[in-house]
Amino acid sequence: MTDAKLPQAAPETVSQTDDTASEPSPSAAHADRPVVLVGLMGAGKSTVGRRLASMMHRAFVDADDAIEDAAQRSIAEIFEEFGEAYFRDGERRVIARLMDEAGAVIATGGGAFIDPETRALILQRGIAVWIDCDIDTLVERTSRRDHRPLLKTGDPREILTRLLKERRPAYAQAHIRVASDDRPHADTAQAILRAIEEWRS
Repeated sequence: MTDAKLPQAAPETVSQTDDTASEPSPSAAHADRPVVLVGLMGAGKSTVGRRLASMMHRAFVDADDAIEDAAQRSIAEIFEEFGEAYFRDGERRVIARLMDEAGAVIATGGGAFIDPETRALILQRGIAVWIDCDIDTLVERTSRRDHRPLLKTGDPREILTRLLKERRPAYAQAHIRVASDDRPHADTAQAILRAIEEWRS
């Protein structure tokens, strides 16, 4: 797994495929893979994903939005009416469909990459990027909106701390890790872009 830090310089230009090479380069082999952002709620996957997609001239898809569109219910309503297991099953199917959209940048929910089948799919067909964020920043960001089902069952800080401990081994399997904090989301997007180019090379 590539471990990237936030850069101070502008992002590097995405490499172009060399059509004259007899063997496809690593960059060419992964050129059309979707970039899939994983990590805890509040890490900024959706906001960073939109910026990253713009930088890469790709489409952006928020998996949670796609799930809500498919179910015609909010995530909170799905959890309340059917439970987490039902939600994860539907989430897996939606992400599998989104992975067919070549080159898209996909922001996933915090628990998506924890599901073994979903994780295997993403690792096989996409470029998994773990946005790793400190607990203080996660608590501050998630407090801005009251729409996180898993945070309604107790103290948000305790829940986020526990979730990070439980999920870290799964997140660590991502191809790339980018550390994020309270810096602008554009900096995180730049760091991801640079890390992807390093991973491809």
